[in-house]
Amino acid sequence: MSEDRPGTLEWYVIHTYSGYENKVKDNLEKAVENNGMQNLITEVVVPVEESIELKNGKRVTTYHKTFPGYVLVHMIITNESWYVVRNIRGVTGFVGPDSKPIPLSQEELDRMLNTSTVHEFKIGAGEQVRILSGPLENFTGEVEEVDLVRQKLRVKVKMFLGREMQVEVELDQVEKVKE
Repeated sequence: MSEDRPGTLEWYVIHTYSGYENKVKDNLEKAVENNGMQNLITEVVVPVEESIELKNGKRVTTYHKTFPGYVLVHMIITNESWYVVRNIRGVTGFVGPDSKPIPLSQEELDRMLNTSTVHEFKIGAGEQVRILSGPLENFTGEVEEVDLVRQKLRVKVKMFLGREMQVEVELDQVEKVKE
């Protein structure tokens, strides 16, 4: 950090104590505000992945850190900005050789900030399910197709006199039949 003239705004990765990511983010944002450095440090991000799970027939959204122990900082490296980041409690250093900050490439940034949703849905085609709500409540059927994008299932339900009917239901409207 021998130069003190402003460079370009780049994304950098800082290493933190595991479990301190959100605390480091909050403390760094406060330090930026207190020191009037909004032009040098513009954004602090803890990369997370959204996960949708079904628990007791209800959709529950949880967030998991995709890179525990790491925080992304969008900043211009100067002596002052480097010093502020390095001296936040919980920060162990910048990621780079000898803890010297190396900016992320656009490809690396895109990969780290990929916020695609993970659906933890444990029912697949061919499995038996019971419909929990709606006009076909308590009917059972066989899953023919799972559409996680639309959050729907196509189920073949046995109706009266052995007739089968295809129905489309929400993911949270079914439960797996225990065998």
